[in-house]
Amino acid sequence: MMRFDGVLNGEDIQAVVDYVLTTFVINKEYNTRYHIPENGWENHQRYAIAFPFALGEVSLDTPWEELSPELRRGRRLFMTSCITCHDRAAVRREGEPWEPRAVSFPRGGYSHRREHGETDAESGATPYARHDIAPQLTGLTAQERLGERLFQGNCAFCHGADGTGKNWIGSFLEPRPRDLTDPRFTAAMDREKLRQVIREGLPDTTMPAWKAVLSEDEIAAVAAYVERAFFSAQ
Repeated sequence: MMRFDGVLNGEDIQAVVDYVLTTFVINKEYNTRYHIPENGWENHQRYAIAFPFALGEVSLDTPWEELSPELRRGRRLFMTSCITCHDRAAVRREGEPWEPRAVSFPRGGYSHRREHGETDAESGATPYARHDIAPQLTGLTAQERLGERLFQGNCAFCHGADGTGKNWIGSFLEPRPRDLTDPRFTAAMDREKLRQVIREGLPDTTMPAWKAVLSEDEIAAVAAYVERAFFSAQ
């Protein structure tokens, strides 16, 4: 979320706040609903067999043999069409397969506006997926390992797991997230500058300040990992 104090005046900002509160929070207006014809969902009911999974009525990790034939079809549809936005909904057991990751991208060619009433039940490659693959590093120090966990669990959502900012979310941000592998950037950056950016953020960009979220040791760990994973790769 970039700052708007240089774009909107105080009166304009207050008007936006009033509109959001009134329209979305208080009145829950019709136009705030996602699955409506005006948002391209002319016949959302065609996805009905996936609704139990989207609503959490049936756990996504329910053993296959316990699902009825219709629920099996619904699970396939949910996994190939709905999970990108709805996440994993409900599961019986939290654990390693459900650990949240900073990854979010659509499949290539996906569209909920398919013609002729077809539902999208086919998976495909996406040009963004390769940027959500973290570098495989060996011999990391304890500090760098901590930085890896923090970066891949938080920073990768915008910068991509590979640090390029060319992932799906990164492609929507303006200005684009910094490509941490760009030699022009790495040549002008040292660890202290990097810590400062992580700590304070960058004005007029989508880079927030992390000083209220991470400790100084954690900020130092992220900086150490970025140097090791992306700067040294050059």
